[in-house]
Formats: sequence, C-alpha cells, structure tokens
Amino acid sequence: MLRLILLRHGKSSWDDAHIDDFERPLAPRGLRNVPEMGRRLAQRRLVPDLVISSTAVRALATARGVAREIGYREDRIEEAPQLYLASPDEILDVIRAAPAGIDTLMVVGHNPGLTEVANRLDDIRIDNMPTAAMLCVEFAATAWTDIRPTEAQLCWFDYPRKQPA
Repeated sequence: MLRLILLRHGKSSWDDAHIDDFERPLAPRGLRNVPEMGRRLAQRRLVPDLVISSTAVRALATARGVAREIGYREDRIEEAPQLYLASPDEILDVIRAAPAGIDTLMVVGHNPGLTEVANRLDDIRIDNMPTAAMLCVEFAATAWTDIRPTEAQLCWFDYPRKQPA
C-alpha cells in the first residue's frame, strides 16, 4: 500500500507587484495556515517518508513549515524544479519517480496542476484545492512506477477553512 499526500502551497503575498511569481513569499494568512495544516497532519500521526517540493519560494516555505510541525527534517525535503506550475502529467511523473522504499510521499506544488491531478484520482471531484489544502489517497501498489490514478482510494481532504470533524 502506497500513500500520497498532495499539498498546495500556502497563500502567497501579492504585496510587491514587481516581484517575480516564482519569488513570491507566503502572505500572513499563509504563515498562519501552513503550521495549522502541519498540526492537523501531526494529529493524524502521519509523517511522510519523503517530501518533494516545487522550488518556488512559497512552496518551499510551505513544505518547511509543515515539516517543522510533523518532525520531518527540513534538510530532507527534496527540491523538484519541474513541479513549478507543472501540468498534471509532469506531477504524476515526479510521483512515479519516487524511490523504492517510500510508502508515504508528500508532493508540494501549485494549482491548477494539483487540482487537476486530484480530479484524475478515483472518483474525486474538487473544483479547487484551496491554498494550504492537503489531499491524501492510497494505492494498492508496491512501487510508485505502478500506480494508476484511477485506482486511488481517497483517505481524506483537508484545508484551512474546513471545520474539524
């Protein structure tokens, strides 16, 4: 059984109109929501074996913020430049390239690609993965190269404004 967590970066700042999109930092709301989502993940007692993040400033800040809350070493976050504004196929390529021995994988990236990947999984239909949203699915596979999106089973979908169950 393989578990995949998709995490959209936290809300980014638009305060400086001259800053390049790639360089945009987290906004105050993102700085609040990211640790909260990390705590929610910690409450599930779920620590990924590997975290792979887009190299955009806001995505790495999100990956690091969640990592701190779940006890995942920040220096173990793998940076994947190809996740910046990636298409669904590019995101799936990154997932399928995860090494053997990784049972739980977290991928931190951007919309619209993450929402589109989520909607390829099983019968999941999400209009939009909000900022700092996390979606978790499981695959009855033993290698990431063997996963089929249509065979994913939804475990949970959580986002900052969602009320705890």
